[in-house]
Amino acid sequence: MRTTVAGVLLAAGEGSRFGQPKALVELNGHTLAERGVNLLRAGGAHPILVVTGAAPVELDGTQSVYNPEWRTGMGSSLRAALQALSDTDVGAVVVALADQPLVGAEAVARLIAAYRDGATVAVAAYGGQPRNPVLLAREHWAEVIATATGDQGARTFLRSRPDLVTLVECGDTGRPDDIDTPADLARIAAATERA
Repeated sequence: MRTTVAGVLLAAGEGSRFGQPKALVELNGHTLAERGVNLLRAGGAHPILVVTGAAPVELDGTQSVYNPEWRTGMGSSLRAALQALSDTDVGAVVVALADQPLVGAEAVARLIAAYRDGATVAVAAYGGQPRNPVLLAREHWAEVIATATGDQGARTFLRSRPDLVTLVECGDTGRPDDIDTPADLARIAAATERA
């Protein structure tokens, strides 16, 4: 049944290069975690899970999933989210990163539309280059869980199964810029003020 698509926001890291957990960093009056949840919600994902670790993140209308292995990287957070959803009727997940606040909600909507059109793995692309967010249908979760290690997230799975991947161009909906340092935050804040 191609109806329920959950949103997963990976927000567990400590932000070692940034100097604090990036999920709690504010950009234009909202934390990066709030912006990520709003992105998923506005794009049509429901329910929404926020994977936490270095810092607690409690946001209205979301389910917080604590990843006790958050220090090992994004892979363990992705595993925690998929395992938390395994006993639900969710058919697919859209996975977004808290530190990419310029990704547009339309990217999430396009991934969900691709899923409803038959794609089982859909990846947002910008200028033809695969980035985030990523949609993963339930039938692939076991393989993703088995291959998600370190900071790779779903990358190992995606590279080993290119035949499954539907690229969905989203370059007109936003940008996948990462916030890794305070300088990145300042640059993105300036860009959003001009927009």
